Amino acid sequence: MSKTIILDNGHGNNTPGKRSPKWEDGTQLFEYEFNRDIVKRIAAMLTKDKINVIILVPESNDVSLQERCNRANRIYKNSGNNAVLISVHGNAGGGTGWECYTTVGKTKSDSIATILCEEAAAEFAKDGWKIRSDMSDGDPDKESQFYILKHTNCPAVLTENFFFDNRKDCRFMMSEEGRNRIARMHYKAIKRIL
Repeated sequence: MSKTIILDNGHGNNTPGKRSPKWEDGTQLFEYEFNRDIVKRIAAMLTKDKINVIILVPESNDVSLQERCNRANRIYKNSGNNAVLISVHGNAGGGTGWECYTTVGKTKSDSIATILCEEAAAEFAKDGWKIRSDMSDGDPDKESQFYILKHTNCPAVLTENFFFDNRKDCRFMMSEEGRNRIARMHYKAIKRIL
């Protein structure tokens, strides 16, 4: 049985906050829309290659983390324990660049995160974008006990695709070129993971 790719598009249209400042031209990025757009682009590329892909949250509204994990765990079980989850997000907090997370400690997710980090570096570092990493445990992913990572049974990685509260990052996230490149980077990583 071929591996199933579960794409989680974080947050929803009813999640408080999770938006950029309103920029001087009146534009504003809403994270739920960004996440869903990137996931749809990745899914379209994978589907074209006949890769089994499931969008975890097809709804526009937010779905609780517990329900997201329940859905992912059912998909994992139905796949014969042969699935990987990638949770796609935009970042905030005053930084810049790209990063990804796994849970704390050595897990099956670490090698998946390393591939994502390598593809992000290949795609974005040449343009001067920062690839934010933590090599203290020998691999580039950061570690956190994010609920979606901790409570799913399958290997799971969360990507943070630039900072929507940073003007330069946000402009990239809002652009067609930026979105295409972010989606393509995930697609290339997933092809390597498979």
